[in-house]
Amino acid sequence: MSQLETALSAADENLPSSLETLFELVKIPSISTDPEYKDECQRAGTYLSDYLNTLGFEASVRPTSGHPMVVGHYNGAGEDAPHVLFYGHYDVQPVDPIELWDDDPFDPKIQERNGSKVITGRGTSDDKGQLMTFVEACRAYKETAGKLPCNIVILFEGEEESGSPSLQPFLESHKDELKADFALVCDTGMWDKQTPAIPTSLRGLLGEEVTIHAADRDLHSGLYGGSAANPITILSRIIGDIHDADGRITIDGFYEGVEETPDHIKEMWKGLGQSDQDFLGEIGLSENFGEKGRSYKELTWARPTAEINGIIGGYTDDGFKTVIPAEASAKISFRLVGKQDPDKLRVAFRKFVNDRLPSDCTASFKEHGASGGIQLSYDSPLIKKAMSALSDEWPKPAVLVGGGGSIPIVGDFQTFLGMDSLLVGFGLADDQLHSPNEKYELNSFHKGIRSWIRILHELSGN
Repeated sequence: MSQLETALSAADENLPSSLETLFELVKIPSISTDPEYKDECQRAGTYLSDYLNTLGFEASVRPTSGHPMVVGHYNGAGEDAPHVLFYGHYDVQPVDPIELWDDDPFDPKIQERNGSKVITGRGTSDDKGQLMTFVEACRAYKETAGKLPCNIVILFEGEEESGSPSLQPFLESHKDELKADFALVCDTGMWDKQTPAIPTSLRGLLGEEVTIHAADRDLHSGLYGGSAANPITILSRIIGDIHDADGRITIDGFYEGVEETPDHIKEMWKGLGQSDQDFLGEIGLSENFGEKGRSYKELTWARPTAEINGIIGGYTDDGFKTVIPAEASAKISFRLVGKQDPDKLRVAFRKFVNDRLPSDCTASFKEHGASGGIQLSYDSPLIKKAMSALSDEWPKPAVLVGGGGSIPIVGDFQTFLGMDSLLVGFGLADDQLHSPNEKYELNSFHKGIRSWIRILHELSGN
């Protein structure tokens, strides 16, 4: 057998012990948001570090101002081999409400659900099961080849579920140690049970809170209505002006850096099935509300947005009060794509608001973060190799998808380490992440290990 086939066979034979290793990790209640579990987060980090050392990595638990990082190095592949960074997180969400769990969330089991064998327990899909697919792939490859095909640095975080407060400082202070050719991130999902997916884009996020100020106090609407400026009315007009009749955003320069999705990618997305009506029907809607003439996949994966997330103003308690408020505010988020500049757009949005104010009214602003979108080249050799490897493993060929939300670590890798990321994960939409009865398909775990073996092999050019 070839080296690849030998490693894949080893992964199959190792599956029972791989599950045991995963189960021991899942049993550790590493809940990062609750200070009561600080020692458990430390224990999870130590468990992973110790295990990596048994596989030939030089691994250690690194202290931070919060929960520790686990860093492991393998440099035995040779100078010409690719150098990759693999990222995952060992912390998990709280389990509340505990009464909705069918079993103890930290007592993992293999069960039957809807005709499939699944691994149950908190963190099985997010992200302990996912990160262990990579670790066990390294184990199988090294056991059979004597060495790994790539030089690898592993970074396991313990605060992903609590906002990653220690991550950026750690990346900045350890950038020389962590720098690699590119990063591998296993915290995403499949398109369906048979179709692996690689996200090539993630939308960034710009948050703004705007308050319109008018009179110096709340006013009686009978005495002042019709004469005094009403900030709710002014704010509503400004918000209404953000989109035109075709759903496009009218802020000057908003679409700078936004590129059209290539036709062959849109055709690939069309071939995935699930119509706009199917997608929206799951939430009780029937037609797209955004830019006209675009599918839901394009709108959520490849187009920028402006969404009103909350409006506050006037009297909102029970009953009725005829008041003209002194101020009104709105919270607005912009999902960004491509090369849109969040700082430039913040300035443009504030000008958009101020240009529409009456002369005796003012606006104040509060910012809520800013991060640009991520767009990898659809023709990237890295992506092509990963697609080929995944397509050889799964029943259906791998597809390229977009990410409607943000994965901050991917942007951090670009900002602090100057690296692009390859996103490959094996979760499914019904894994119930962050909810009671979280699960990870046994097939996802098994074929996930085999997939990473194929990817590492393909990346090395063997």
